[in-house]
Amino acid sequence: MEELVQLGGENGMGEQVEAKKEKSIESYKPESGQGVLEAEGIGEIKTFRPGQTVEGTIVQIAADHLLVDIGYKSEGVVPLSEISLPAGETIGSAFRTGQGLQFVVVGIDNQEGTLLLSQRRVREREAWRTLEKAHANQEVLEAPVLEVVKGGLLVDLGVRAFMPASQIQRGYVADLNEYVGQKVRCRIIEFDRANRRAVVSQKAVLEEEAQAKREKIWGEIEEGQIRTGTVKSITDFGAFIDLGGLDGLLHVSEISWGRVGHPSDVLSVGETVTVKVLKLDREREKISLGLKQVQPDPWDTVEKKYQPEMTVSGRVMRIVPFGVFVELEPGVEGLIHISQLADRRVNDPREVVQEGETVKVRVLKVSGAEKRISLSMREPKAMAQPERQRESAPAKRGATGEAIEVTAESAAGNAPTFESVTLGDVFGDVLKQSRSRSTQDQS
Repeated sequence: MEELVQLGGENGMGEQVEAKKEKSIESYKPESGQGVLEAEGIGEIKTFRPGQTVEGTIVQIAADHLLVDIGYKSEGVVPLSEISLPAGETIGSAFRTGQGLQFVVVGIDNQEGTLLLSQRRVREREAWRTLEKAHANQEVLEAPVLEVVKGGLLVDLGVRAFMPASQIQRGYVADLNEYVGQKVRCRIIEFDRANRRAVVSQKAVLEEEAQAKREKIWGEIEEGQIRTGTVKSITDFGAFIDLGGLDGLLHVSEISWGRVGHPSDVLSVGETVTVKVLKLDREREKISLGLKQVQPDPWDTVEKKYQPEMTVSGRVMRIVPFGVFVELEPGVEGLIHISQLADRRVNDPREVVQEGETVKVRVLKVSGAEKRISLSMREPKAMAQPERQRESAPAKRGATGEAIEVTAESAAGNAPTFESVTLGDVFGDVLKQSRSRSTQDQS
């Protein structure tokens, strides 16, 4: 219910006090009317009512209130509960004597005749008007986080607004407390001035910015480009690289020319890397990246570094039935055929070497174009001896008279190759038995 107070009459003499269904906020009656008001420094009729906005000047600052001159017979009081302070501020640091501000009339203390004022309500009124406009225009606002509440955060936009936990980031937020005291950028997603309710979202702002970045990158990126990115996450099959708003996959096979056990052995989250764009799928919005492609290919120089008959050291990487793969340097592996593992017959390569073992090998043949290196663990003399024996020994013949080729491998006791085996060698005994039976039958 409205409360109205008038000081002075229409003819400038006497005093008229009017109240509507409430106690008057003024009971002071001067004896000589306007002469007394002029002495008080008023000099004009003043009307004050609850909810009215008035101009005032701070004349005194106390720990729990402000005294303000608004042209009334006594200073107005602004209690601490009606003061809006920025985060981390006190009355003494937020205000100064002589500062002019607007205040809202709250009421009157009839016993002392003190006018009660509010600075907080002025700020809230201005804030609600600003928020209403910002909501209509979908503006981005910046606000400090005041505290953590159930389900989200409270932020200061002149009035308290609620930010749900699901609207803080694009992903899950484990600890909301880390945002207290920080400033967030947000947009109003729900607004109800009548019920003094505002809900804001930082996620909406981040999503729009991310989408703008994605569109920009897709407009620029091409296969074969060299780009800089940041390792965003690491999985068993590779790593996702943030190219500045758009993620690309760096498969584990494209990380290094050498073997990589796990991507985390080479990369770490947050690391900056330079990668090459290998493939683009614009329809599915997928990008394939390569890291080793921006590094020198070790196979380009193998023919200069590894000459035939050179002895080098390497690490056994894989063992297969037909031999052993040895890493000479990251990205360069050579094959030791099972026939080149020892100067004796070898049925299983594990009889000679084990995975992870460091071995000395001799280079037999190098082809950088084919990315192949043939290696041997046999002694050169041991390989030459069977060759001399083959040259001096009479040719072995099968039952049918065809010659059987004796190779260095077969002379060393290893199984002959497919090319060194003849039909006579395989079926000679069978033919002999068949001929013997035929002779007996004829007799």
